[in-house]
Amino acid sequence: MKKQVVSREEWLEARTALLEHEKALTRHRDEVAAERLALPWVRVEKAYAFDGPDGKVTLSELFRGRSQLYIKHFMMAPGAQHQCVGCSLEVDHMTDLLPHLENHDVSYAVVARAPIEEIEIVRQRMGWRFLWVSSFGGDFNYDFNVSFRPQDVSAGLASYNFRPAPEWTATVQDLSGRSTFYKNEAGEIFHTYSSYGRGGEEILGIYGILDVMPKGRNETGPNHALTDWARPRNMYGKGGSVESNGRYHAPPSK
Repeated sequence: MKKQVVSREEWLEARTALLEHEKALTRHRDEVAAERLALPWVRVEKAYAFDGPDGKVTLSELFRGRSQLYIKHFMMAPGAQHQCVGCSLEVDHMTDLLPHLENHDVSYAVVARAPIEEIEIVRQRMGWRFLWVSSFGGDFNYDFNVSFRPQDVSAGLASYNFRPAPEWTATVQDLSGRSTFYKNEAGEIFHTYSSYGRGGEEILGIYGILDVMPKGRNETGPNHALTDWARPRNMYGKGGSVESNGRYHAPPSK
């Protein structure tokens, strides 16, 4: 990697010019955040239930006494023999943040469509301490546009990232995302926000570090994305492969 080398004075001039763009980005981010807060809400009418490690749990119970709920839609279908590297990287950020979120009236939960027995194998293997539940057999993943029935995709009835779901989602069947909810004192639940695709980058604090490093994100592989380098944290240096959609496949056992 070769870069132009200049005097401290020349560097300061260039850095000061960049600062103006950074400040403009900060102001724009504040404007977008205000627009996000101003979004209208949708009342959740359906009674969603999930399988948790200790039995059945409702959407209302996921709030655990708080008024706000953040759900991470983890890309893991029934029978999956892989982990999504992006989802894994994202939730790795969370465990030590949970006390701060919970003290600030926010509960956090992860939802995947895989059965709870399969989820628990992954959660325990990775040492994750957040609540992870299964929507297996229910409509939750489909209603929040992170799982896709092939017949819905072919009929144009499936959506991802607020657009018609691409044909390839019929094969993948599960993708990632995030959704937030509010519960009032009467127990009514409202869906307040969702984002998909690169919207998840807002949660990847690691990018805040990589973006200021000399090599930046250094995503120089075929996908020019985190799938070029990210792996489940227990698999670095052990080989395996990652599909462009984020599915990690471990190397064959010897």
